[in-house]
Amino acid sequence: MQNLDPVFNALADGTRRAILARLAQGEANVGTLAEPFAISPPAISRHLKVLEKAALISNERRGKQRVCRLNRQTLAHAQQWLNFNRRFWSGSFDRLEAHLKKSSKAK
Repeated sequence: MQNLDPVFNALADGTRRAILARLAQGEANVGTLAEPFAISPPAISRHLKVLEKAALISNERRGKQRVCRLNRQTLAHAQQWLNFNRRFWSGSFDRLEAHLKKSSKAK
């Protein structure tokens, strides 16, 4: 599985998660993505660079605009990792519960 550190680092920020939520509806230009936020254009640009470096988005120039698109495959890799860990921990807690019940009956 690919290195997911940049992905989870990118997802740790609320602004970046909001940008991804907007891109889940379809591609958008940078101006549209920046509209809901009371932050500077350079700050939006930095957020987009973090998302792009994590391979969560891609962007391309179309005329004078830069259009961003969600990379669903990277999110799918993160979801696979989360699903694996959820199954592991759920199973571990189930085994611990069974062990504790067994131990308390033996006393």
